[in-house]
Amino acid sequence: MSVKLRNIGPKSAAWLRQVGLRTPEELTAVGAVGAFVKVRRAGFKPSLNLLYSLEGALQDCHWQELPEARRIELVAEYDAIIADKPLKKAPPASGPVYDRTAERRDDDDAGDAPPFDREDEHAE
Repeated sequence: MSVKLRNIGPKSAAWLRQVGLRTPEELTAVGAVGAFVKVRRAGFKPSLNLLYSLEGALQDCHWQELPEARRIELVAEYDAIIADKPLKKAPPASGPVYDRTAERRDDDDAGDAPPFDREDEHAE
């Protein structure tokens, strides 16, 4: 988000930019719940405070001033969207780990030490 909005800090603004929401008009067009879903679908893990902050930004009030009934409505809207099209599970942080042992070369004169423990032959 290039424009400073109430309740939207640097981290939230970066998330919004990364999901293609760069202006208050774009945020208004998708709404607080739509923006929150986009952030979640992008793989970020925001708390519900982001959802409330987005709604507060659209209503021009502090997120803690949102009535409890409105918070419940927002969560229900989010739950309905996710129930209809669930979030995908995140892929593993890395690929599978394989345990590979380096093959010993015939010209290896370091005895039983692995190749990377040998001193450099060219060192003085």
